[in-house]
Amino acid sequence: MNGQLRSRSLRTRLLFFISATLVAVCAAMTLATVFAQRASLLGALDERVTNAAERSLGGANVGPRNHTDLGFLREQGQAVGTLAARLDGEGNITSAEVVGASGDPETLSAEQRAALDGIAADGSTYTRTVPGLGTYRITALSADGLHVLTGLPMGDVQDMIGGLVVVEAVVAGVGLTVAACVCAVVIRRQLRPLGRVAATAVEVSRSPLDRGEVTGLTRVPDRDTDPGSEAGQVGAALNRMIDHVEASLAQRQRSEERMRRFLADASHELRTPLASIAGYAELMNRGTDRIEPTLAWRRVSAESARMTGLVEDLLLLARLDEGRPLESAEVDLAALVAEAVWDARAAGEDHNWQLALLLDAPALVTGDEARLHQVVANLLANARVHTPAGTTVTASVESTADGCVIRVRDDGPGIPPTLLPSVFERFTRADASRARANAHAGGSGLGLAIVAAIVSAHGGRLDVTSEPGHTEFTIALPPTGTTELPTIDTVSAPSVPSAQSVPSISV
Repeated sequence: MNGQLRSRSLRTRLLFFISATLVAVCAAMTLATVFAQRASLLGALDERVTNAAERSLGGANVGPRNHTDLGFLREQGQAVGTLAARLDGEGNITSAEVVGASGDPETLSAEQRAALDGIAADGSTYTRTVPGLGTYRITALSADGLHVLTGLPMGDVQDMIGGLVVVEAVVAGVGLTVAACVCAVVIRRQLRPLGRVAATAVEVSRSPLDRGEVTGLTRVPDRDTDPGSEAGQVGAALNRMIDHVEASLAQRQRSEERMRRFLADASHELRTPLASIAGYAELMNRGTDRIEPTLAWRRVSAESARMTGLVEDLLLLARLDEGRPLESAEVDLAALVAEAVWDARAAGEDHNWQLALLLDAPALVTGDEARLHQVVANLLANARVHTPAGTTVTASVESTADGCVIRVRDDGPGIPPTLLPSVFERFTRADASRARANAHAGGSGLGLAIVAAIVSAHGGRLDVTSEPGHTEFTIALPPTGTTELPTIDTVSAPSVPSAQSVPSISV
């Protein structure tokens, strides 16, 4: 039964349980009313029986003192159906009569008298069924050696109780029917929001989530998302789940698109030097009259170095993504930035390079010196590649109570606003085309991604602000002793003398 009920709909189960509860309540109320009314009516009848017995005993006292006289039944005031009997000293019935419909006493038969046996004259009331007369409420009293038994019919009480039961049953049946209909309507109306929520879930489940861009999934209407109701809570939860699914699928699609773009860009970047190397090797195979061996080998070496650098960048990003440990040592940022600025000057003499050391304390951090040098070098190279000749590029180092800050700013044209949100993503370039006129000029688009990954691995923070005439990258690193990095074997960058006391200079 329980298994069958659990397989039913929520509407059916609610209606069943509510109806069963109402039936139980109505049955309990009916029984309580019937028993209370019966107790009240029996109490009143017992009082009447006792009064009638006392009158009978009084009439027996004033009449002939024998055990067979029932003359008191002929006195006025005796109700039709009143039963009386005389008992001897041992409790045996000596005579018994009942007031008939005509008002005259009628003698009881032996069978009827047998139904009255065993009643003690102690004033207690008994219920006996007398053949041919019905059910009686009987008591017996004794005084001065006289024993009198008196009974009154219970027909009126039973009729009243039966009528009450019928009325209660009819009222309960009608009430239960009306209540069941009302409950069915109310439950149906109250469960409509759940039906609409279920319909929304079904519609979403039929959406093609495995392909294409997933947008515009159906939502539960606002009227069904009221947190004050259970159905509204379910609807709101479903909407949040749909939002999460849609956002997750959109993020997955963006991630897949970035991955496809990443693989395509990486393949293109690797294919270009490989094609150059293969071309020069083919020319060499055809003979030295087509190209000078020195030039060919120089170009092969250059393309090989370019390809090696790209592969090393990709491997570095992969290691950082995997959480591979970096070298942990004390690094002097002032010396590191000064060295990077000198290197940048050698690579871009047509720019104005400046170094500013704003130090109240040594700019010391714990980290991988080679990687931190790569961070600053990449930022300076990014400024050199993407700004015109004559641009002023300033690298500054500051020491604060919370750590050390490196800033690289320039007065170039700035980063396009559409590119700024994704500037630290891999293979992000101002010129996204793979058919650039100069494949070497724009870089691979991994420099800033490497910067972000290294700074994050050091527990630092990287920010950028840009507008025409002012672009600034800010790196905030925790002070020495607050960042613990597991030590591994790496190649450290050459050290230079401490530059903590060096003022702002142009190089």
